[in-house]
Amino acid sequence: MTAPVAKRIRWLPSQWPADAAGRRNMALLVQLRWIAIAGQIATILIVHFGMAIRLPLSSMLVVPSIAVLMNIGSLMILRRRADITHAELFLSLLFDVLALTTQLYLSGGATNPFISLYLVQVALGAVLLHRWSVWGIVAVSSACAAMLAIAYRPLDLSEPLEGHLFDLHIVGTLICLIMIAVLLVLFMTRMTHNLQQREAYLARLRQQAVEEEHIVRMGLLASGAAHELGTPLAQLAVVLGDWRHMPQIRKDPTLVEEVGEMEAAVKRCKAILTGILMSAGEARGEAPEAADVRSFMEIIARDWRAANPGLALRSDFGPHDYPRIVADPVIRQAVTNLLDNAREAGATYINMMISRDSQWLHIAVHDNGRGFSPDMLADVGKPYRSSKGRQGGGLGLFLVFNVVRKLGGRVDASNGADGGAMVQLRLPFATLALEEESDGE
Repeated sequence: MTAPVAKRIRWLPSQWPADAAGRRNMALLVQLRWIAIAGQIATILIVHFGMAIRLPLSSMLVVPSIAVLMNIGSLMILRRRADITHAELFLSLLFDVLALTTQLYLSGGATNPFISLYLVQVALGAVLLHRWSVWGIVAVSSACAAMLAIAYRPLDLSEPLEGHLFDLHIVGTLICLIMIAVLLVLFMTRMTHNLQQREAYLARLRQQAVEEEHIVRMGLLASGAAHELGTPLAQLAVVLGDWRHMPQIRKDPTLVEEVGEMEAAVKRCKAILTGILMSAGEARGEAPEAADVRSFMEIIARDWRAANPGLALRSDFGPHDYPRIVADPVIRQAVTNLLDNAREAGATYINMMISRDSQWLHIAVHDNGRGFSPDMLADVGKPYRSSKGRQGGGLGLFLVFNVVRKLGGRVDASNGADGGAMVQLRLPFATLALEEESDGE
């Protein structure tokens, strides 16, 4: 292990998935508005030039022009923002209601068959908005429709069309109903999917909060136990030191060897307790240690081999240059937990593979044990889900999943193609690497 670094390392928070349902729904409204702009322009030109119904062309084309500016502004907001507020969705729908009202006012008011398009705005509001906002859209749409029944610019029909006004109204109503049906199916299903994703995201957050509360309780118990065990272990170390110098023991090589083994075991216990306290943040100073990835992983493998001399552990490193990272005990403990799980699952050979790409450090542990059962794979990473069939099992992988998640990474568990279990850790260098190196990437 290299010497401690002189400066405090900046740890970045885990990158949680953003609750961007509002942003996705605003993007859908922008798409719908593009369709409305294209439809309005096409309809105005067809009616004015193709059907010889004289419309106030310049005034009616102002509305889609303003809508284009509205969409451009909305897209600029979407690029800068992670999410969109409820008030912004309400104002966006309100703009569409007023734009539709303006177009209908200039083209026959309530006699225009496209007045039914108000239902699209009401339906979208029912899905996207809160109760008071939905009723606001309903009230504004109803008021606008009522106003259009008494105040509007009549259509300027040519004499040949005046006798077919009812037929034109029926055709326009049919086209409007088809448009409403298609738009509602296309956009309502997508918006409903966005809201379902949001609910699933909130459910994951609640589950993570429960798991983190469980970890906090476990950490408090482990820290308390580490403090309480420190005193008896120190007493044992003193007693074993005295035994080593007793004449009766020094004369017997077997007893000397056994005392040495007991001292090594006590030393190992003290090192484990020190690691627990460091993981809890109680023994970490302002200058945490740093090491390059290769030496850090080789030390973990060396220590694990020393504690498990009868089990083969191979370390394979990809042909990469590895940066210096903070040698945090929680990473060491996570990897050690994976190796211990492989041993307890009956493995006689373990292969630890380390590689990297531009942003991530990959650590895979593959063993030749019995692997994961289908039920275990479905619940992997949850507490007390274990294939070892003993009380308290399953906490190792649970802790690994949560440690990696808090560091902004992910864990994937599977069965290897040739048998055994495969657990892969993916850790971001933005969290692990030293500040000066991560900033320079």
